Amino acid sequence: MTTEPVVCASVAYGEECPDCAARLVSHGVQALVGNRLRWDVESSCAACGFAVVVCGTGPPPPERRAQLLAEDGPAVLRVGGGETGQVSVAVVMRVLRAVPGEELDRAAAREAARRVLAGEWTGTLPETERLARGLRAAGVAAEAVGARA
Repeated sequence: MTTEPVVCASVAYGEECPDCAARLVSHGVQALVGNRLRWDVESSCAACGFAVVVCGTGPPPPERRAQLLAEDGPAVLRVGGGETGQVSVAVVMRVLRAVPGEELDRAAAREAARRVLAGEWTGTLPETERLARGLRAAGVAAEAVGARA
């Protein structure tokens, strides 16, 4: 059994403590573990001791995702030839429609496949790597390229 490495993106930020209004130190993380996206946010206040940790599966809260993209820049999905040397739109559509948490109808999957094949698919590094893994499993050469690569 081959285990894929965990792929993470993280951001540190400050916000106001809800208990004492001092500056909280907060960290947000999105990770691809196996083929599942997970996220967590941890905040703590040195002034009053307030602390909170929130986590979940799937995409992170929109404001954390925006911070991750602003911090690291978007990762781009690069695809190459499959086993036959060409990448089929149908294969890409099938992979896109199989992504947990992504309910794409046929038209949305076709548009997303067009973006993938045109090199226009972007997202956080964990999101993009999840799609790359699905494409590789379908026989398509694919990699997620971070903006800082």
